[in-house]
Formats: sequence, C-alpha cells, structure tokens
Amino acid sequence: MSNQSFDFIDLDRYPIHQSGPQREAILDQVRQDLARDGCAVLKGFLTQAGVEALTKEADGVAQHGHKSFSHTNVYFTKDDPNLPQDDPRRQFFERSNSFIAADNFKASGPLRSIHDFDGFDGFIKDCLEEENFHRYADPLADVIVNMADEGNGFPWHFDTNNFTVTIAIQNADDGGAFEYAPMIRRESENFKEVARVLDGTSDKICVLHLEPGDLQLFRGRYSLHRVAPLKGNRPRYVAIFSYVEEPGMVGSPERTKQLYGRVLPIHFERHGQRQDSYID
Repeated sequence: MSNQSFDFIDLDRYPIHQSGPQREAILDQVRQDLARDGCAVLKGFLTQAGVEALTKEADGVAQHGHKSFSHTNVYFTKDDPNLPQDDPRRQFFERSNSFIAADNFKASGPLRSIHDFDGFDGFIKDCLEEENFHRYADPLADVIVNMADEGNGFPWHFDTNNFTVTIAIQNADDGGAFEYAPMIRRESENFKEVARVLDGTSDKICVLHLEPGDLQLFRGRYSLHRVAPLKGNRPRYVAIFSYVEEPGMVGSPERTKQLYGRVLPIHFERHGQRQDSYID
C-alpha cells in the first residue's frame, strides 16, 4: 500500500481500503445513484495535496497529448443517406480532443499511485457490482488524462465502454459543465429521445459541475452525454481509469491510432471484442 496514496485520497472521508459500516454506507449511496440515473459522484475524493500533485504531473506531460479532430455523430458512425435527414445518425458535430497516453505516467507518480492503491480497484468493482471486472490491458490507455483547451468540448455521444471512472483534476476558467440524459438507451437505441436531446427539446438532461478531486462513476454506454465548450487559458484535466469485462483486452489499432496518434505491437496481436450489439 503506497504511503503517497494516503496523502492523495481522503481516506478519512472515503475509507475504501477498510471494510466496515462507513464503506458500506458509501457503497449503498453510490449504487442507489447508479441505479437511478447511471451516475454517481464522490465529492472531494482526493485531498488538496492529491489534486495539486495530479495537476503538476499533468502539466509536466501535457506536451505529449495527442490532439485529434473529427466530424462525428453520437455513434461514431459514417453518414447513411438511406436514413431520413433528421435521424440522429445523420446529425454530425465537430469534435476536438486531446489524450495524454498512459505510458507518459510513471509507476511511482501520483496518478498511478492512486490507481495502484490497494483498495482502489476493489472499491470501484464493489460500487459498480460488475461480475466481470478487469483492468484494461492497453499500455496506452489503462489510465490516461484527457486534456481540453478553450473552445474544446465533447459533443453529444455514447461511450464505447459500459462505464467510465474519472477524477476531475483541473477545470477550465469557465464552461465545461457535464450534461447527460440518464439511461435513455437502456432497452433500445431510443432514437426519438436521442433526437430530442440533439435538438434541445428533451426534458431529461441533467447538468453537473464537477470540482477538482471529485470521483465520478458513469454508465455512459447508456446515457447520452457531452462536455460543454470551455473558456479561458487554463486547460481542463480529467483522469480516466479504464476497466473492461474480459482480461487482456486492448484497443483496436484504428481506434488507438485515432485517439493517441500511435499504436504498439500488442494492438495488432489482440484487441477487445464488444459483447453487445449497439451500433457504435
């Protein structure tokens, strides 16, 4: 167990490494939140020292972030002229993004010290109640930092993973709210509600203002969501911890190249196979 992680995680508030009534109460609340709308936030999960250490580390490797630009719909699919013009699969948005790949973060650094803390993985698994739960084996993507500058934001989309685990590190000067339409793809693609979100007529949208140090668990495979555009000179940093349903999974060469600007031999040797039939 890393002594550093005791400084980085607020273990008095969140004793994730110790069984007992306090941990069980936290798990109960998180599970209720996830069941209700697919999103749970643990405010102040990191200490101020943890936030500062992660910010300094991200600043130190920010120049290695790979920026990508795309014109995409919420499903990351190509345009299909056989569909009606107002179908959400034909609504495309500009997307700009920057990911700092996992191999930029040292094993002894703060980000991996948090990820490798003895109680971290087990706590996340208990929160999500996932039977098949493994660390992503991708050496470029097991734990990364998303970096966004002024004007950048994620347009509406669904995630390719069943859930995401993130920690807010640094906010932009303004903007960057997290908006989501909870669990609208629970039983079907639900194109009608997706269209209402895209045209601004949905009454299902929730807005979150996450602060540095907040841990978020989110079932983005089923909830349409976006990050609003950012303003100011300060970049937004968010750490992303990746878990998957099968051991040994890595990204496809095509998707890895798009997100990180490079691939490794392991991406050609083996990459993950999705287990659901959603179109993205």
